[in-house]
Formats: sequence, C-alpha cells, structure tokens
Amino acid sequence: MHGFYDRVLTIDVSRRTFSIDLVVDEVLEACLGGKGLATHLLLERNPAGVDPLSPENRLIFATGPLCGGSAWGASRYGVYTKSPLTGFYAESYSGGRVPEAIDATGFDAVVIEGASDTPVAITVHPEGCEFHDATPLWGMDVYKSEDEALARFARPEAPGKPGAVVIGPAGENLVRFAMIANDKWRCAGRAGTGAVMGSKRIKAIVFQGDRKRVPADPKGLREYATAFAKAGVTNKGVQAYRAQGTTMMVALMNTAGAFPAKYWTQGSCEHWPNLSGERFHKEHEVTPHACLKCFMACGRMATLKTGRHTGLTLEGPEYETIYAFGGLCMIEDMGEVVYLNDICDRLGMDTITAGNLCAFAIEAAARGAVDIDITYNDADAAARLIEDIAAQRGVGAILAQGIIPAARAWGLEELAVHVKGMEPAGYDPRVLKGMGLAYATSDRGACHLRTTFYKPELAGFIPADTTQGKAEMLIDYEDRLTIFDTLILCRFFRDLYTWEELEKVITLVTGLDASKEALRRRAAHVADMTRTFNLREGLTPADDRLPGRLHREALPDGRELKEEELSFMLGEYYRLRGWSPEGRPAGA
Repeated sequence: MHGFYDRVLTIDVSRRTFSIDLVVDEVLEACLGGKGLATHLLLERNPAGVDPLSPENRLIFATGPLCGGSAWGASRYGVYTKSPLTGFYAESYSGGRVPEAIDATGFDAVVIEGASDTPVAITVHPEGCEFHDATPLWGMDVYKSEDEALARFARPEAPGKPGAVVIGPAGENLVRFAMIANDKWRCAGRAGTGAVMGSKRIKAIVFQGDRKRVPADPKGLREYATAFAKAGVTNKGVQAYRAQGTTMMVALMNTAGAFPAKYWTQGSCEHWPNLSGERFHKEHEVTPHACLKCFMACGRMATLKTGRHTGLTLEGPEYETIYAFGGLCMIEDMGEVVYLNDICDRLGMDTITAGNLCAFAIEAAARGAVDIDITYNDADAAARLIEDIAAQRGVGAILAQGIIPAARAWGLEELAVHVKGMEPAGYDPRVLKGMGLAYATSDRGACHLRTTFYKPELAGFIPADTTQGKAEMLIDYEDRLTIFDTLILCRFFRDLYTWEELEKVITLVTGLDASKEALRRRAAHVADMTRTFNLREGLTPADDRLPGRLHREALPDGRELKEEELSFMLGEYYRLRGWSPEGRPAGA
C-alpha cells in the first residue's frame, strides 16, 4: 500500500532470531501506522496481565507513513509497550534525526520480545538484524552510550546514515520511569519504556538502511510540502516557538496562576522571572535547534554563561522540566534547573517524574515520614537523590519504583499527585479544568500531550473554568491528535495540520479516504483498542480519576476543581465516545 512498507520485523532477543511478517492492507486501512498499528500488535501479541518487566512484554518501535518523506514535522518515532510505571498502556515519542534512520530500515514497526542473559546491542537493517555483545557499554551514560553504539555497531559498508537509540544507567537498573534516548538530548521520556528495554538487557539499537516509502502522489506531496512551509513560517505560533521554545510557557502559566509549585500547593511562585524564557535567552547562549524536516526549531541548544555550572551545554530545558524542578521543587536558579536536567538526561530518566518525586520526597521529609536531608530550593540534595534513584540506592530504591509504591511505603497516599501512577505535567487542573479531564482519561496516566487541551483553554477558545462543552471539544482535539500519533507528527504542528490539512497530506501519501469523517472513525477505533488494552490489564473506573487532594485543596487564590465537576465531564466523555457509563467500549 502507498505510504507503508507493509512489513513488521519481530526480534526474539532470547533466541537471537528474527522474522519478517507482512501487514495486510485491512489493518493499515483501519489503523494507519504508528500508534494504530502498534496498539493492534500489542493486543494481538502481548499476553494479558503480563509483568511489564518480563521477557513476554513486547517493546515496539514504529514510524509513521509521513516519516522519511517531504512532509514537515514527521521526523519522529514512537515506542509502545505495557508500562512498568503504571501497569497500563505505554506510548512515548521522540524526534531529532534518528527517526529517519529508523524509518529507512523499511519496517512499519519493529517488535522486540524475549530477554538476553547478557547486555546486548542490536543492529536493525532492511534484511533483518544482528546481535552484538554490549557488555563494554553497560554502565555508560546516555551520551557515551550513543557515541559508542554508533562507533561499534553501525555497518560502515552498508548504505544509509545510522542512528541509535540507547538507555542509560536508570534503564539498566530498571528504574520504572527510565527513558529511551537518541540524538543525545531527544528522548521517549514518559511511562518507563527505558526500563522495559533494560529488562531485556538491550543497551542500544542501531538502525541503518536506505529504504524509502512510496507516496501515492510524489509530485503532489512535494508541491504540498513547499506550500505548507511557506505558509507555516509566518504563523505566529511557529515564530513564538522559534523565538523561545517551550520556555515561553513559564511566564504564561504563572500569569494564569496554573504553574504547579511547591508540590502542588501553589499556582505560581515568586521566583518565576528567574526561570522565564526571556531571562534564560538574555543571560545565556541559547539558539533554536530543530529536528529534521522542521521549520519551527522549538529546541533550545543552550550553554550556560554564568553561575557555578558555566559552560554546561545541552538541548533544553523544556517547560516541563522547568516546572518540575523550578516549580514543584522551588529551585530558584535556572542554571540549577539545567544542571538537574543534564543529570537526568545522562542517567536516562524522565524529568517530569523525577522532579515530582523529588518534591514528594521534600514534603515527606518535612512531615517526618522519611529521613532524607532535602528541602525546597536545594539543587545539590535533589541531584544526590536523582543519582540514588538511578542506582536503586537507599531511599532512591523506593522512589525508583514510582509514586504509588513510594507513597504506600511512607504512608502518604493522600499526599501523592498522580493518575494511574504517572504524575501530571505543568498545568494545574484547578485552573484549567479541561486539563483535569485530559489527565483523568489519558491512557498512559496524567498526560498533557494526548490532547494538549491547555491550548484551547489558555487561548480562550473555551472558558478555562467551565465544564460545559469540555468533553466534546476535548474529544475533537484527542481524535485529531490520535491521527497525529498514527502518522507520528510533532504535537507543535497542531495549529498547522487541521483536519483539512490532514486530509490533504494523508491522501497524497496513502491514497486512502482521509475525509474528516473517515479519520475520526479511525481515531475512535484506535481509542477503543487502547482502552480495551487497559481494561484487559485491570483498568477500573476509579483509575480515571484525579488524586483526591486536587479536589479537596483549593489553590491560594481560591480556584478549585470539585469532584462533581470532574464526574460530569467524565460522564460526558464516556457518552460521546460511545462507551458505557463505566467507560467500556462496545465489545470490550
């Protein structure tokens, strides 16, 4: 079929074997690629109730039908599995340059099963894969691991530019929110995909090939991409991202009073100007940095010019990292936030969960629930705790299991802020009530990216404090962004790829019926499959809820989200999805 390779590579790490299977057109027509195909494969191949860290849990890498071509915003890959952090569905995405290397191997998905007895690296190419001893890389940080993997395991005689995905010490040690990294600073960050890779003893996967997807209308696609870029570069949102990246959100969220601070007790913090994008760009060397096929360049390639970490260079920090450490942990110096970002990146762990857990530990220590020398605005103590988590050492070994086990161990379940075992991003639902619904219904836990519903609320498309009409608008956003995830498009192109633009580009690439109605049917199908996966893994209506303290505790300015308000929105969401009042799709 146009736009697809029609092939899935299955790798058995236990037996050191592989097989190549064909994908029937009916599956691709119903699911497209990316999330749709991967979810279909998880339902088909993952045993129900499997332990996420067992060899039987599948780890799936996928690219979408737009990757490797001329479409903008499509240099991305997805990783799908059962999450060791939540016990439910896991999806995580990353950009950079490596996605096109993954795509060039000529597979719509790569499914990994089994586990090695010793550290292993895998080279994936159009003919299959090869296995290598990765013992010399075990223990290396993310940056060194990627360099070494490319140096040792790329095929110099083969065509195509290689790219590698790796894990750091956190993944090796099965920290349940470990990430998978590529291009040094890009990562599939949330839900613990790196721990699943570590449980299989896979240190690195190198992708290399020269395959190209064949679009239905190559000339039309090229012309479309040229016109799309010409219109896109003048878009005000694009210009804002290019100017400050996601750091611009610090000022916006504090002004709105929705910037979570001091472990979810405040909606802003007095030191936020120190963390703002404006000051960051003024005081340090910061330049835009883009993935392939992107004119937005939201990434920040930054070198610190002042402070005790002068000279430290990385791509970042993103808004979510700033909120997690600068807000929840009340770190007042942007240089220290960058420092903690760098430690997490090197060790290979998600900064959102890491920052939340550090703040949770600060509160636990203040309440005498645990003996840790850590307080707010203490970057060194946070750094030590992060290193202990990555090593599964001392108190870090408890936090490495995630927020639910840690809260249970310390008797602080009522304090912990999470949904399904994953912590929310930096948008307080007591101010942005639609984000409360987004967190509650997200398949992978308290996620902001499945709908990015903070956008219509902050932009005034719908009042932030209302509950009427929220579910209907959220589903429209969720359906369109589910199609993004089948194509694996960058979220920040959401204002550019409207339903109408999606119809154009999908038709040019695949030749399929891509009308809004047809796409919404596909999105609903993917949503139902994902929900079915979670129900099979034990999801109950109680899991689609926010932590009680976000209902009980109002923000200092009095704003709150009542439990009955969430219940109303949730009931509307289930009804509009065509699910039962308990949230079950027909036939699930």
